[in-house]
Amino acid sequence: MKQMKNMCTGMDAKLAEMLLDPSAVPAKVQSHVADCGSCQRELAELKATMNLMDAWEAPEPNPYFLTRLDASMREEREAAPTGWLAGAISRLRAGFAYGPRSHARPLAAMALTVMLLVGGGTYLDVTDWNHPAQAPEQAVVHDLQTLDSNAQLLDQMETLSDNDNGD
Repeated sequence: MKQMKNMCTGMDAKLAEMLLDPSAVPAKVQSHVADCGSCQRELAELKATMNLMDAWEAPEPNPYFLTRLDASMREEREAAPTGWLAGAISRLRAGFAYGPRSHARPLAAMALTVMLLVGGGTYLDVTDWNHPAQAPEQAVVHDLQTLDSNAQLLDQMETLSDNDNGD
């Protein structure tokens, strides 16, 4: 019995596979389901659930849903809160949640202007457009001079190592 219990672990996904496409399930799983009573019951329950899901039809939405929702929202906006602090907070919250967005346009324009100025200044600082770039010929000459000095240094180190070795 204990060995059968160990074989049943992880069979949930395989049972669902067996229900949807029995030909894709390995023969070992099919033989286990044929021998195991608990797996057979689980497979029967899955089949019953799938049959119920196939028979279920979604209900039609109520045509007056949006009208009732608008009425509920209006009542919520017009409800008077208790206390002066709660009233001030609710009016502020209602102004942001339900009010017109026209008061936010100047703030958005100002925020966009500041972002453009900061971004443009950062771009100009990063690109260093005020500092002239080094001419390509000068860069090539400088690279060749660096390679030449490195070659001279390597030659000097080679002669030093030859002298240390007694050559």
